[in-house]
This record gives sequence, C-alpha cells and structure tokens, in this order.
Amino acid sequence: MIKVGSRDSRLAVVQAEEVCRALGDCKLITMKTTGDRIMDKTLDQVGGKGLFVKELDCALAQGRIDLAVHSLKDVPMEQPAGLPLVAYTRRADARDALVLPQSGAWDKTKPIGCASARRRVQLAALFPEIAVRPVRGNVQTRLQKLDSGEYGALVLAAAGLHRLGLQERITRYFSPDELLPAAGQGILAVQGRAGELEGAARLLDDADARVCALAERAFIRTLGGGCFAPVAAYAEAEGAYLHLHGLYVTADERTVVRGAVTGRREQAASLGRSLALQLRTQAEGAL
Repeated sequence: MIKVGSRDSRLAVVQAEEVCRALGDCKLITMKTTGDRIMDKTLDQVGGKGLFVKELDCALAQGRIDLAVHSLKDVPMEQPAGLPLVAYTRRADARDALVLPQSGAWDKTKPIGCASARRRVQLAALFPEIAVRPVRGNVQTRLQKLDSGEYGALVLAAAGLHRLGLQERITRYFSPDELLPAAGQGILAVQGRAGELEGAARLLDDADARVCALAERAFIRTLGGGCFAPVAAYAEAEGAYLHLHGLYVTADERTVVRGAVTGRREQAASLGRSLALQLRTQAEGAL
C-alpha cells in the first residue's frame, strides 16, 4: 500500500484523493504544516512557500510517507536532495477567478483580497480605483472573510474552487491576458524519493503538464522568484510546440513587462530561461 501525504486543509485532501484514485491501493496521511499555523502574517514575512512543504519533506525523507501531493504553484523552486518532483498531473483550469460576497453585490469601497504579489500588481492595473489587500487562510476562511464584509471581492485560483465544488461562487474568470497565472497553477505535483515508485510516477504524469511546468518554473527560477515575487508564467502545449507567456516586475514595482516565446516542447526549460532574461533586459532598459 502506497502512503500518500498531504496538508490537512480540505483542498489539499481533495487533491491528494485525486492522486489516490489514480493509484488505487493507497493510504492518505495528512498533516498540518508550519505555513498552515501562521495566519497573522503574509508569506513574505514568514519565509515563503517552504513553510507549506517542510513537514511533508521530513515525512518523505523518513519513510513515513511514500509520496507527497502539492499544488505545484506552492512548491519552492528547489527540492531537497533525493526528494524530486516525480509527476505532474493533467492541468486543471489555470485561470484566476473573481469571487463576490453571497449577496452578489460588489462594494468597490472595500478592498479586493488576494494572496500574492503577482495578483496584487496585476489587479492594481486592472482596477486602479480599488484597494488591493492581502488575505490569508484556506479557501473557506477567505470566503468567510469576504461574506462577513471584510473584503469587497476576492481573487482565487479557479482550479481550487472547482475541486472544492465551489464553482458557483465564481462571478467571472480572468483570461491570462488580463491576469497571468502563477507558474504551475492548476497542476498537482507529486514528490517522491529518488529511484522509488517509478511505475506510479509514470501512471500519474501528464506529458503536456510536465513541459508546461518545466518552462514556467525555469522562467521563475531564472528571475529568482518565489511565492511573493511579482512574476508570473503560463505555458500552453500545442503538438510539438510550446507557447510561453511571462510577466516580470521590477523591485520597485514601477515597471511591468510582459512577453511571449514559442519553441519546441523539448526545449521547455531553455524557453523559460530565455524569456526571463529577455524580459529582465527589457525592464532594465525601461528604467
């Protein structure tokens, strides 16, 4: 029996159950991570994405679990030695979604709540007349804050809302041209121990999701971006080719540049690196 680990939030459990159904004979083991316990600070104040995976990394290294399931967008750019990402699941909807209170009314005097600098920078350009403020907590907690009147609207990942059966809360979707998704958004990453359970990894892995993930994460890695860096990347696989879109924001957030590149899918990582360097050069030239 394969022991599959995940965070204990409702969304994380639903995602891990997807993987368990694909594998068959599994036992799901959940745990609370440091990131789940710290709710009064933004991620950039407490150490970033690694806080959501540290306990799972330890359980994997110690053999208490055999595989860990993560939202790829929440996975740090580098993994501990011997604990690689072994599979990328078929991508769900990668878009961000606007969610309004249950009343359906959008009070634009109240802030839009979001959980990343990537969203904040892009939302400020889309809605310059509305304040954008950070919001923490799981999806249900954020919705409670919205419905209690703390926020006028939220922006959340569409994939998570669909996985939780909350798609009726979505007022509208943002196209990637409006709001470029986070690298890996909509993809589940499966992490394992090097050289183990290779058959299970092949069963779970989606070839299109893998090349998109490699390109998007190479883009972010080249720019030194993590969870709270205002950078974004979204790739689409089409036959033998890969189309990659990227967004880069300078440290002072005064210059925002977008760009795109197309190339052979086997060159996914190099496409990500080249687009990142191109946009950084373009941004520096605009200063």
